[in-house]
Amino acid sequence: MAAKIISGTEVSKQIKAEIKAEVDGLQAKYDKVPGLVTILIGENPASVSYVTGKQKTAKELGFYSIQDNQSADITEEQLLALIDKYNNDDQINGILVQLPLPKHINETKVLYAISPDKDVDAFHPVSVGRLVIGEAIFKPCTPAGIQELLIRGGVETAGAHVVVVGRSNIVGKPIANMMLQKAKGANSTVTVVHTGTKDAAKYTGDADILIVAAGVPNAVTADMVKDGAAVIDVGVNRIGMTPEGKAKLAGDVDFENVKEKAGLITPVPGGVGPMTITMLMKNTLEAFKYSLQSK
Repeated sequence: MAAKIISGTEVSKQIKAEIKAEVDGLQAKYDKVPGLVTILIGENPASVSYVTGKQKTAKELGFYSIQDNQSADITEEQLLALIDKYNNDDQINGILVQLPLPKHINETKVLYAISPDKDVDAFHPVSVGRLVIGEAIFKPCTPAGIQELLIRGGVETAGAHVVVVGRSNIVGKPIANMMLQKAKGANSTVTVVHTGTKDAAKYTGDADILIVAAGVPNAVTADMVKDGAAVIDVGVNRIGMTPEGKAKLAGDVDFENVKEKAGLITPVPGGVGPMTITMLMKNTLEAFKYSLQSK
């Protein structure tokens, strides 16, 4: 029996509708809305596409939004000053600096300059620390999207064995931390598999919930998956072009074969991907609510 497909596109629509309703209610009560600034350095086509999508979504949800475009020759000092300006702007609750940055700018220094209370990407060390001790104001966007897919997909996480394939700071480490928290959509036993793991299939084959963020197309095959497991595929890999000239994408999971064995699976595209911008918006809303409480 083929696995149930969890559509990130559909779940994303549900969450955006919830955010819009909450924003409308907060605006009626406080005459204020969440504010998001996206800072774009240079004109990298992929980065332009990403920030355009973020700004479009923010406006659809009724946010106050600024797209701050800066030339590629901006100095590190000027960029840090710009971030400081938004750190002190009461209309802005979320600050996002689109990566990658030009080589003459220290990416770490820039990300650490963002106020942790406005760090809606949740990359700042303070944000990471809050996450680890279970006191996050908001969670990293892609891991938060994964958790929402599990919750809304009806997957029982409490007591489940979660195996995470990959240990990146953006997905692997934070989702592992989130799934072991004593909280809704978590309370799991967690194993992390990585490039140094011997016999990875021994662990993935024991997973009730398998979260794959390896960055390698079709890295997880059907023989590595337990019957009935919930499989979340985070990977988006370009593996060629379609006859129409569009990029052909594949996940980190061998979808066609694994779907015949898993109980639940996310597709690529249309799975985790659509959730990331949506969770960025949710984080901006949470930052706005946090700012109201702290005044």
